[in-house]
Order: sequence, then C-alpha cells, then structure tokens
Amino acid sequence: MKGDEGTSSANEAVKKKFNRICVFCGSRAGYKSSFSDAALQLGKELVNRKIDLVYGGGSVGLMGLVSKTVYEGGCHVLGIIPRALLPHEISGKTYGELKIVADMHQRKSEMEKHADAFIALPGGYGTMEEFLEMITWAQLGIHEKPVGLLNVDGYYDGLLALFDKGVEEGFIADSARHIMALADTAEELMKKMEEYAPIHERVAPRQSWEVDQLLESTTQVGESLTS
Repeated sequence: MKGDEGTSSANEAVKKKFNRICVFCGSRAGYKSSFSDAALQLGKELVNRKIDLVYGGGSVGLMGLVSKTVYEGGCHVLGIIPRALLPHEISGKTYGELKIVADMHQRKSEMEKHADAFIALPGGYGTMEEFLEMITWAQLGIHEKPVGLLNVDGYYDGLLALFDKGVEEGFIADSARHIMALADTAEELMKKMEEYAPIHERVAPRQSWEVDQLLESTTQVGESLTS
C-alpha cells in the first residue's frame, strides 16, 4: 500500500503545473473553421486549468479568439505587441493587459520571460518564427520550458516533414527532433506538456547564457557611460 502511495506521489511530482502559457497564433483566422474551433478549445482548456495567457497582443484572427475566451473565462491575459504592429493587429476591443514594446526581439524576450510554457496554433511566418525560436532556445539551453505544437488538421505536417529531413540530412540531432510536444487537440497537448521531460542534449547550460547576458549588459552600460 505504501509502495503504491510512493509511486503515486512520484508521478504527481513529475507532472508540471503551469501558471502562464504563451500562445503563438495567427492574426488571421485562416480559411478552415477548424482553426477557429481549435483556438476556442485551447482558450477553454486554459480556463479549465486556471492558466493565464501570454500572447502577441492582437485582437483579430486566432489571437483575438484565444484572448477573448481566456479573459471571459476569468483568467489573466497579457498581450505583448510592438508599437509598429498596433494598426495591423489591433481592431476594436482588446482583452486584458496590453504591453507595448519597441520591436519583435523585445516582444519574444518578454513572452519568454512571462511564460512557463509555449504553444503554437496555426499561423503564418510570424507564428512559425516565434515557435522555432523557442525550440532553438530550448536546444541551446536558454530555457527549459515545454514547447507544444497544436497540429490542427495536419496544418504543420509539412514543417514536421522538414524537421525529419533535417535529421535525415544530418542537420538536426535525432534527440532534438522531439524537443516539442505534439498533438492535434488542446486537451491531449496539455497532458503531454505537463508530463514533458527534455531528452535532447543542450548546447550550453542556462547559467552560462545568463552570465553572458549579464556581461553584455554591463559592457553596454559601461560604453554608454563613457561615450
């Protein structure tokens, strides 16, 4: 009996609890209703698990659907958007807190800082670039947060095939191919991310990146003081 209790406790200890998840998704809704349905379902899943949302700050497309669902479900919403994109991605009412930043680099940095994990819904170049950067940062050891891909109606099948080609041609390590959690429903993806444990080899430990960033910041401050 005690052995069973110990096993149960160990399993619970492995399972992650997320307070805030960053969702990357399109500022358009796409042509299929399944994309919008998936965005709504993901929003509801976050609400059911009492998880706050960090996202790109837009009020249109899949961005708008996810943020509205999470906000109206009673969870906190933090949108992070570069000033230059305000006319393009904000239309009508926004939901929750909106943080305006200088550029795309700062947007991604703020997203990473405020989130415990990342999920990509269908989207365009921007969504894919954000998703791939978080995978790259995980591979490099900059963060150890789960990254999930919601492959709605096989939308990302082509990208996954490209990853496989990278492994086949020797550009991606086989262990690194599975950095991300993958599922075609929000509920299944959340379960996989809660149980996710990285098995890939990191390029460098997180501490070394933090030290490098600190040295870089110190150098920049010194240069600005002397100029």
